[in-house]
Amino acid sequence: MSANRQRVLAAILAALGLLASAVLFDVLGTVFFAITVAYVLTPLHEELVDRGIPPWWASAAATGVAFVGVVALFASFVFLIYRRQTELLAVLRDFPDSVTVEVLGMVYSADASILTGFLRENLTDVALRVARAAPVLALKVTLFALVVFALLLRREQARKALLAPVPHEYRPVASAFHERTRATLFAIYVLQAATAFATFLVALPVFSLLGYDLFVTLALLSGFLQFLPIVGPSVLVAALAAYQVSVGDVTAAVLVGVLGAVLVGWLPDAVIRTRLARQTAGLPGSLYFVGFTGGLLSLGPVGFIAGPLVVALLVEAADMLAAEVNGNGKGDGSEIDGANGGDHGGGRSGGDHEARDAGSEDGETTGKGKPSKTRR
Repeated sequence: MSANRQRVLAAILAALGLLASAVLFDVLGTVFFAITVAYVLTPLHEELVDRGIPPWWASAAATGVAFVGVVALFASFVFLIYRRQTELLAVLRDFPDSVTVEVLGMVYSADASILTGFLRENLTDVALRVARAAPVLALKVTLFALVVFALLLRREQARKALLAPVPHEYRPVASAFHERTRATLFAIYVLQAATAFATFLVALPVFSLLGYDLFVTLALLSGFLQFLPIVGPSVLVAALAAYQVSVGDVTAAVLVGVLGAVLVGWLPDAVIRTRLARQTAGLPGSLYFVGFTGGLLSLGPVGFIAGPLVVALLVEAADMLAAEVNGNGKGDGSEIDGANGGDHGGGRSGGDHEARDAGSEDGETTGKGKPSKTRR
């Protein structure tokens, strides 16, 4: 194939890719989320197949795990709010329109009528919006499950289709990016779940010692909000502190504000997230937070996955370029895959890629090191 023909086909592929992105813009986040989940579920799918389960049923089982996890997360949050809606509405009704605080003999008064009125009016609107969006959410959840199932079932075909346009000398580079992507996605999902669970465990004694009767509910809310990083448990802590101020208990407001912000809002992120980011993905905590924050601000909720992933791939590319410039042999892909693969039991696919690439490269030289005929 001539070089001009290759360039034309590459341009057509790029144009069609942009067109597909524009047409399917509303579901791009769902598809991206499904692809990342399929990456993480690949070791589970391989384990089920190795145990003798047919690939179709293994894909269905792994997809079921993802589907149940996503639905259970949001359904349990909605159910928790529904069970405690009476208490929440009572708090909003009892919230005064003005808050007066006396500090060191000085009296400060704040008008809270605008905030309380906004919350009372928009809570109903939020419920209506969720009800209207239910059919769309159901379609997106169905699409999510179908994409995950298809990727797991046809994983090998998808891999071949992605690698086919890549020249053989660059296959190790693609394999390195593949392994880095898998490790990073595994770390992101583990980080989110571990941080949310740690927040729940820390919030239980904190809210219990602060004297809240619904400390279990508040701890669950903190964990859910930690798992949804665009919100965070600090919003709950701030709401509790504001409520304590509204009833005139400044001491309780200071306690819940300080202890809640430090122990519930800050500690899990500072300890759990940074340590796991270094141990599971090889990504420094500072770079993880850069990608995490930048992704959220730029892309919204999907950014908490896309941001750290882009940063990790940037670090991988910088490492490969530095190794290539310094001539220490990292450009052949063996050291890259050895450093990044195998950490999560999912390195087999990367090893297969290396074996195929090595086989194709070894076939181009004879046993005496003399080049043989180039295969076309």
